[in-house]
Amino acid sequence: MRSSNKHLPAEKRRTVTIEAVVELAGEQNPSQITTAGIAKRMGLTQGALFRHFPNKDAILQAVMEWVAERLMSLIEKVINAELSPLTALESIFMAHVDFITEYPGIPRMLFGELQRSEETAPKRITQTLIHRYAERLNRLFEQGKICGELDENFDNQAAATLFIGTIQGLVMQSLIAGDVSHMRRNAPKVFAIYQRGIRSAS
Repeated sequence: MRSSNKHLPAEKRRTVTIEAVVELAGEQNPSQITTAGIAKRMGLTQGALFRHFPNKDAILQAVMEWVAERLMSLIEKVINAELSPLTALESIFMAHVDFITEYPGIPRMLFGELQRSEETAPKRITQTLIHRYAERLNRLFEQGKICGELDENFDNQAAATLFIGTIQGLVMQSLIAGDVSHMRRNAPKVFAIYQRGIRSAS
């Protein structure tokens, strides 16, 4: 598909491979993605692909590492923008939704990995991502309570679980509807309800 991929530097080749897998996951059942299909999408032989990844599991691990890095980068960018805590929470919520809207294959891959009974590297990466995500949210919750913008009595851990779970619910509904734009249309209204539960009454 992409003849120019044959002469890319190693790191760029890895990135292009990850992007190809994410594209394929948005078009078909992720469990049916093969190394032959990935190589074909990239215009390479399987041998060329295996020079950078020893097997399919290594590719999936690299994809989840890429997802974690990109998503946390978006979150850190919002936090570093020095917005008010509640505005920052809304920006993170919408940035996460936009990220999934741009890469709809990601949740399909993630849900597939989480259904595997065995402990896998992608599953561990996802668990670490959610832990780091919750830590950043907790920091914003504390800041919001201190400045009086957020209700000082709500449970931070429960609020973080609900925040992340609400996005996951939007993702699931968009997958059921077969329309990723469904998530983007409903996200502002859903967040408005969420923030009523944590905003200070004063």
